[in-house]
Amino acid sequence: MSARSEAPATLVAAAAKPSPLALVIQAVNDVVSRRRLVRYLVQAEIRKRGVNTLLGNVWWVLDPLLLMAVYVVLVTVIRTRAVPDFPLFVLAAVLPWKWFTAAIGDATNSVVGQHRLVKQIAFPKIVLPVAATTAGVVGFTFGLVPLLALMLFFPDRLSPTILLIPVIAVVQYVFTLAMAILVAAANVFFRDLGNVVGHLLRLWFYLSPGLYSLDQLQGLDIMQANPWMIIVAGLNPIAVLFESYRAVIYGSEAGAHLLPDWMGLAWLLLWSVAFLALSSVIFKRLERDFAKVL
Repeated sequence: MSARSEAPATLVAAAAKPSPLALVIQAVNDVVSRRRLVRYLVQAEIRKRGVNTLLGNVWWVLDPLLLMAVYVVLVTVIRTRAVPDFPLFVLAAVLPWKWFTAAIGDATNSVVGQHRLVKQIAFPKIVLPVAATTAGVVGFTFGLVPLLALMLFFPDRLSPTILLIPVIAVVQYVFTLAMAILVAAANVFFRDLGNVVGHLLRLWFYLSPGLYSLDQLQGLDIMQANPWMIIVAGLNPIAVLFESYRAVIYGSEAGAHLLPDWMGLAWLLLWSVAFLALSSVIFKRLERDFAKVL
């Protein structure tokens, strides 16, 4: 009889169960070692988005503009305070939000949508939400086209600070990837999560400074009577991203060119890395049961 068979069952189970750090390292190795598969899945995801539509990926150019138009008309009618160059003000938030919601929506169904592949082939399933999230980067790049075109109508807003957009996008990618991995795993066991996520994302947008800024919130009577609400609003990770994008794209209402919230972005990046590690651990723990549930 081997030494392993003579050991207590609890010790054997503990030895067989990898630690959270080992799972994080394994998740990273899964993605890096299967980078060709990730690249193939990203290309397939991009082709899939355009194959059943007349305009294909051109919708990444049109969709933010249409959303901007709806919000401009809506808010212009109900607002009492005008915001200079409001279309650019809104598009600076709508564009990254489009990327975030598209990535989360695709990642939610990334594992469930490949149920046949998951059942038939042994491969690290974490590459599926990674590919879905990475494909969103391509769409976001397409979305920069209408942004740059719109800025030509507001030449006073043009500034070298727009070159900082990729820096903010890196922070958003890490945060989005962490969220995508988590919802991809959860949706395998809770199939109605897709509907819930859609409603939560809609609510999240209106609670974030997309159609308004944090400075405008501070002027409200309810916010002045409850200062803690301003603090909570500023802790919203989407608020940090919106305000940073708006700073480098739009600047201030007076037309001054601004830099992003470096401190807020640094904290968000650190928190997102920790969130990504936690999401990877949860995903790897649940991965062994995917084929059984699907």
